[in-house]
Formats: sequence, structure tokens, C-alpha cells
Amino acid sequence: MNRPERMISTREIRQVIEHGEVVENYPNDARGHSCLMLGSGESNRPIHVVCANKEEFLAIITAYIPGEKEWSNDFKTRRAP
Repeated sequence: MNRPERMISTREIRQVIEHGEVVENYPNDARGHSCLMLGSGESNRPIHVVCANKEEFLAIITAYIPGEKEWSNDFKTRRAP
């Protein structure tokens, strides 16, 4: 909450879900099959959303702005540690 530039709106999450792409798939996740999606938010900033399709709803597990140290320039591939 002390870094407003890192806040992600509901509108941005919807935009990622509706127009983004799956960049990682987690079929064996303990919470059930889930995936990591990449999309654009306000000012075209990259946003990652981890979600799981449940029978009656879409569960949003987390949403975050990916860091350049951890991700490739296109934010689709994790960098080696």
C-alpha cells in the first residue's frame, strides 16, 4: 500500500484475463491446475496473473508486476538464478 505505482486495479486484472496469454502452465499445482498469464495494464505495463479455472468460477491466486531481474525482456521466460 505504500507503493501506489505497484498497485493493480481490478480493471487491469480483467484485461489480462481477457486479452493476455498463458506463459506458464501448472497442471500439478497443489491448488489445482492453474496458469500464469501475461498481459498489459495501464500505461502498457506488464502484469502477471496466476489463476485457476474452477467449475463455477475463475480463481485469481495472485497478480503482480514482474521484475526485470527475474524475467526476460518480454516477461515470458524466467531468468536463470
